[in-house]
Order: sequence, then C-alpha cells, then structure tokens
Amino acid sequence: MKDKIKAVALFSGGLDSILAVKLIQEQGIEVRGVNFKTPFFGLDKTFAAIKNLDIDLEIIDITQELLEILRNPKHGFGKNMNPCIDCHALMFKKAGEYMTKIGASFILSGEVLGERPMSQNRNSLNIIERESGFEGRILRPLSALLLAETIPEKEGLVERNKLLDISGRSRKRQMELAAKMGIEDYPSPAGGCKLTEPAFSKRLRDLFTQESFSLEEIELLKLGRHFRLSRDIKLVVGRNKEENEQLLIFFQDEDFLFKAKNLKGPVSLLKKRSKVNNELIDKSCRITARYCDRNEEE
Repeated sequence: MKDKIKAVALFSGGLDSILAVKLIQEQGIEVRGVNFKTPFFGLDKTFAAIKNLDIDLEIIDITQELLEILRNPKHGFGKNMNPCIDCHALMFKKAGEYMTKIGASFILSGEVLGERPMSQNRNSLNIIERESGFEGRILRPLSALLLAETIPEKEGLVERNKLLDISGRSRKRQMELAAKMGIEDYPSPAGGCKLTEPAFSKRLRDLFTQESFSLEEIELLKLGRHFRLSRDIKLVVGRNKEENEQLLIFFQDEDFLFKAKNLKGPVSLLKKRSKVNNELIDKSCRITARYCDRNEEE
C-alpha cells in the first residue's frame, strides 16, 4: 500500500494559514502543523484554530536563535525591531528539519504574495526560501499560481490547478473562500508580533544595551511604564490593577517595590543589577507618586 503523502504547515491560526491547510487537505494530503514559541508572539490564536482542523501541532521553541538574530539580522529590520526576513527563514528551516524527521514531502504556509510589504514580496519570499535550506520544497497554496512551480507540484504530489492566485492586501477572496469551505470562526487579522510595536521595540533596544538579561526581563517589557534610572537599573510602574498584580510576580529578593501608603496608585518595581543608593530610591518614590490619584486621599 502506498504511503500517504505528508506535509508540514507553518500554522499561525490566522485565516490564511487555515485556508492553506484546507486546500492541501482537500487533495488527500496529511498535514502536520508547526508553530513557534518565543517571548514575542503567543499561541492562543493557534490553539483555538486547530480545534476545527484535523491536524496535530508541533511547538518548536526558537527563542535563543531569534535572540541571536536580533543582535544583527542579516537582512535588517522592518520599521521597528522586527527582522521579518531572517525570522521567517529561521521558521522555515525549523519546519524543514521537522519535515525531514517525520518523513513529510514539503512545507506549506499561508503567505500571500504582496500581503506584507517586507516579508511577502516576491524577492523576500525567494530569499527566505534560499536561507531556509529547503529551496523548492516550500509551497504557498494561496499564491502558488503566481509563483514558480515547486518540487511537490513537479513530482505530482500536489495538483497545481487546484491552487490559487491570490495577491495583495485585500482579504476579500480569502473571506469568500472561507464561506465556501464553511469556515466561520476565524480571528480578525492582526500583527500579533511584539517586535513590530514601536514602544516594545524601544524597550527591547534598551535591554540589549545590558551585558546579559533573562527571559523574565523580556516579559517585563510588556508591562507598565519604564524608566531607566541608571546604566543598569530600571523602574517599571504599573498602569492599572492587573499590571500592579503582575509586577508583584516579577519581584525578587534583591529588587525594590514602591507603593504609596495613603493614596490610590501604582505598584513600581525597581529591578536591581547593582547597588541602589538613596538618590535612586528617592527618585523612584517621586516617579511612583507622580502617578498616584491625589483625589483619593484617605
């Protein structure tokens, strides 16, 4: 009996990746999904989407490799601290390694030609494919008819005439296809990657000025207002009740916590890397007090 053809899908949980998987499944091909764990984007959307698809999902942690890329990306950054081309090439490389491990024949993704200006133009797609090490094995079902024929198409594993020619930023055709396939529950389009956010990128650049840092410190960048008090000491001020509670979780024995005694206001966390003097403590108190509600005096 002939073995069933298998493919590995880069699966974000967005509509494009859902449609790409469905198009390949409709050709009788078994699809395994991969997603990637980093501090910069989450998996919530992915887990919600796989409930309606017959695929297993492999989670691959690429945190350390991505941190190395962020120090000096070969193909540069986008508008913020997002090395999209290098990051996508890394994802395809990892997906290709998984493809080899499970004996699959090709990789697929929901990328659409021209949908994202930096990483989904024709030149970028070609660079990503070359850098991944799996040139010719990457199929993009939604835009396949606009791109060069891939190895799985040439080998007859995939019927090219059942693939699509979608391009551009409009999602009209994707939404029409979703309705035709009976797909109703899918997330609205959103960036999702913290590296594309200006405020987060500014904080991350600041963190990269330190000789070393922990993954916990990257998570802390997502909270509060940040104040660099000295070369190696930072104060983080909570903006609401939820953030105040989260800052308490990040507190460690050598850190300092600040909270006004008789005023409603924030919790502030001072992360200690070196000796904290009275001047820095006084400055932290004044910053914390600045964000207190003085109409709530008891």
